[in-house]
Amino acid sequence: MMNEELLKTCADQNNYTIYTAFCKAQRILMRSYTPVCSISGGSDSDIVLDMIHKVDEDGKVKYFWIDTGLEYQATKEHLDCLEQKYGIEIIRLKPDKPIPTCVREYGVPFLSKYVSEQMMRLQAHGFQWEDEPLEELLKKYPRCKTALQWWCGERYSDKDGIQKISRFSIYRNRFLKEFIMANPPDFPISNKCCEYSKKKPAKRIIKELDADLDITGIRQSEGGIRSAAYKTCFSECKSKGCNTFRPIFWYTDGDKRDYEEMFGVTHSRCYTEYGLRRTGCVGCPFSKHINEELAIIEEHEPMLYKAAVNIFGKSYEYTAKYRAFVKEMKAKEKEEKKRDRLLSLSGTSACDTGGDSNTRSAVRSAVSADENAPEIGKGA
Repeated sequence: MMNEELLKTCADQNNYTIYTAFCKAQRILMRSYTPVCSISGGSDSDIVLDMIHKVDEDGKVKYFWIDTGLEYQATKEHLDCLEQKYGIEIIRLKPDKPIPTCVREYGVPFLSKYVSEQMMRLQAHGFQWEDEPLEELLKKYPRCKTALQWWCGERYSDKDGIQKISRFSIYRNRFLKEFIMANPPDFPISNKCCEYSKKKPAKRIIKELDADLDITGIRQSEGGIRSAAYKTCFSECKSKGCNTFRPIFWYTDGDKRDYEEMFGVTHSRCYTEYGLRRTGCVGCPFSKHINEELAIIEEHEPMLYKAAVNIFGKSYEYTAKYRAFVKEMKAKEKEEKKRDRLLSLSGTSACDTGGDSNTRSAVRSAVSADENAPEIGKGA
């Protein structure tokens, strides 16, 4: 039976999310014989570890951490502290291929995992970044349908023909298509570093330990493709294999703070001393706050900063160029709207007076882009 004092603490704080998460965790662990829990050394992972350790009365959960080849020294130190605090062993895993090797062999990550994957596919088929209808491009590159649909923002099927798409479209990143057409990448882009340095080693240890439950720290509120892929905290494996449990899936940032205060959870120096918002692969180009992170890394772990710039430098430069392009296009858009308002007073429009056709085309791009542009410091 779960410690009554534990549940009373949650009830006294009127946090139903944490209370029910403990109950679910205990119930799910009771049905598992060989559970494993991945540890990252980040703040979400710290809470998952604390929660699972509290309900793991039989001590059957095995914990593991993957060294991607680009990790903070503060994270490694934190793992030692966690082992001492909870009296556990955290298995250190080597990646199938470390990040530097992946980048050298496949290419650098750019903007997001999904964008990198689609650009990688297009590059593999010799795509020339043409702005042509989807039907024409499918004739030229018949084996690259998914990536071409992303590039065109359209989906094609024999039954329904051409249909617009929004969620898995290049237009989710504003002006990205216009930028790539104007500045085609002269280096390979890839998302393979995540696959070989994280996903494959995790699958490997699950198989080696014959695990029937994989516990991870994904939260719905963190957003992104990873959290959007799930609708609930538990995923049952359809065939004989390993189920997945996300114990803090429903936690908001407020719930995290409540849990830290209720149970005295402290985090690594990456948070308490460096001031990072997130940990993980050092200097990952997917970060929305990469400028801020690079400055922090350079100050606190300068050797890692040099390594990150050496590995991801082309991506940082290309991303910075993209952000500058977005800023410029937004300024043009603002000017055209202003001119249209003025001309509308006299009954004319920019279209009537030969307004910038490139700008008008770009304005049709969708959604928003992060203004945070990475910059590489001097001497890098």
